[in-house]
Amino acid sequence: MMQRRDVLKAGTLVLSLGASEIARGASILAVRIWPATDYSRVTIESDGHLASRQSLVSDPPRLVVDIQGIDLNPALRQLVAQVKADDPYIAGIRAGQYAPGEVRLVIDLKQAVLPQAFHLPPIAAYRHRLVLDVYPAAPIDPLEQLIAQRLRDVRPAPPAAAAPTPAPARDPLGELIERQMQRQAAGPTVSPAAPPAPATGAMTEASPANANRTDRLIVIALDPGHGGEDPGAIGPGGTREKDVVLRIAQRLQARINANSVNGSPMRAFLTRDADFFVPLHVRVQKARRVQADLFVSIHADAFFTPTARGASVFALSQGGASSTAARWIADKENKADLIGGVNVRTQDANVARVLLDMSTTAQIKDSLRLGGAMLGEIGQVGRLHKPRVEQASFAVLKAPDIPSVLVETAFISNPEEEVRLRSEAYQEQLADALMRGIQRYFAANPPLARSRSI
Repeated sequence: MMQRRDVLKAGTLVLSLGASEIARGASILAVRIWPATDYSRVTIESDGHLASRQSLVSDPPRLVVDIQGIDLNPALRQLVAQVKADDPYIAGIRAGQYAPGEVRLVIDLKQAVLPQAFHLPPIAAYRHRLVLDVYPAAPIDPLEQLIAQRLRDVRPAPPAAAAPTPAPARDPLGELIERQMQRQAAGPTVSPAAPPAPATGAMTEASPANANRTDRLIVIALDPGHGGEDPGAIGPGGTREKDVVLRIAQRLQARINANSVNGSPMRAFLTRDADFFVPLHVRVQKARRVQADLFVSIHADAFFTPTARGASVFALSQGGASSTAARWIADKENKADLIGGVNVRTQDANVARVLLDMSTTAQIKDSLRLGGAMLGEIGQVGRLHKPRVEQASFAVLKAPDIPSVLVETAFISNPEEEVRLRSEAYQEQLADALMRGIQRYFAANPPLARSRSI
């Protein structure tokens, strides 16, 4: 008989193992934890369906999850080792045999949360998955995230310094950022999580003498594809798409943040800045919440054969796809929600449907312009798969009011291109090319004064 073990981690983690450690029902195949600012996810993968019930306890805060159909299994020990000290929501996990064929997980929490538990049927390389998503009680606002990032990069002058010359009137997003900076200079540091003051006032149109100057922050939404439970395509050498595209997006982010458009500063906002999954409609919602001027989704393509090669740029199509390959790629990318895992019981289907159905001809026209500018620059650093921007019904491109493109940087399924995608030098070249494409687009299509309200 195995002796009881107490495994301590981060001061609060205890896993109790009793005599019954052999699963009577479903077998646990893998356990995974995905911590992120937006939410933390616990995934338990098994060879059979696992039913569960959950309850929240407030003092101290913890989530109790009873899982039916299993007995305590050594595989659950991995949950303890996977909890990270910097997880924003989960302090620790304890597991015990609650009843025959029933295991109780106690998830110790760092703050008030809104949990969700749901089952995902087998798909792709996964078997049955029990998913526990731990969201903050106060939802994370992408706009507040953007402001907090801006504040970290722009340091205000000390209180003793001379007052700066008042800046011209800004758009609502700029006003929010300036208020936060003023508060930071006047008193204690403002917590990034603190809600900003509501924006007031309207942005006036630029004068004819300065028509190209918007006098506001230009926001570019960068969308690294896949993440978390969804690795995306995997190259023959084991390179995961989700890792490569995040690194490319971060390199492009640095370039955007260091540039401006006709004197107006630029700021990049990442729909995900770490290894966690973001549903397709949430990526669109985040971009709209920060009032992005452009939306660039970054991917690394894969095909059945290793000979396919070259980069591609896609825009939305209101009708049919521009080619069979474009339709195939769109169908594959649109399955990300099934692989990454979305709780269909709580997803606002009406909101998602509105976002997917509101795309306009004007948005597609601007998207094609942006895609053409990017394609021309990418062709200077690597091979193109097609010499023109292709179109298909990509769910992630269906923001009704934001020019949006999806860039397939190369075929990760091609051994040579996989090596290039892993190369820091090539990632830098891609980021440079994408940056030049954005600049070319704005040179021909100056951003207008912002009229939308936050």
